[in-house]
Amino acid sequence: MPPSYIELDQTNLPDGSLLALYYQDGDFVLEYNGLELMSTNLTWSEQMLADLGCVSLLEGAENRPQHPRILIGGLGMGFTLKRVLELVGSPATVDVAELMSQVIEWNRTYLTEHNGPLLDDPRTNVILADLFDCLGDKDTYDAILIDIDDTPDAVITKDNIKLYTPSFLALLRKSLNPGGCLAYWMAEPSPKLEMALKKAGFSVETHPAKPHEHSEENWHRIYVARLSS
Repeated sequence: MPPSYIELDQTNLPDGSLLALYYQDGDFVLEYNGLELMSTNLTWSEQMLADLGCVSLLEGAENRPQHPRILIGGLGMGFTLKRVLELVGSPATVDVAELMSQVIEWNRTYLTEHNGPLLDDPRTNVILADLFDCLGDKDTYDAILIDIDDTPDAVITKDNIKLYTPSFLALLRKSLNPGGCLAYWMAEPSPKLEMALKKAGFSVETHPAKPHEHSEENWHRIYVARLSS
């Protein structure tokens, strides 16, 4: 490991898996069990998730809600949240469900160097909870953006398997306002997710996404789902 690769902090997921934050040459790297999960140098597709999921919430968009409500599943390094806040203007409410308190703390401390004080924005509401537990109440959303696992077959914790079940997708449907948008980030093509969304009654668009603006390959995918008419 290069001497400049500095471990800043680490924590354990509920199943015991190790999540660690590193710093190298001006960038931060989030590792999961020793493998790179995300980096402040590779943020293009996370921002694209916001671009595609919030297209109908832009200021000036036809039928834009007066007060857009967005739910983000997974805070990560904050790049999807940052882009959402840039896009939707004010007033707006952006709820962020994050399972790990340490990830929230890293965004309040180390990662402000890249993203600024996102969590102090009055539009931001960070919820320390499983995404599953943030749905089903009276709150409904104009967009729900999910960036938690690589694919349904490569989940960060075993408990995340429930995020791709018919019952959870039905819960997502109930949590969307009319005309609302559901968008999933995937590390690679996921026919399994696309099929599950269609079976749940969504129409689905698949968008290739680069990890970096100048990358030659589009191996990530953004799945944009809307309720079929």
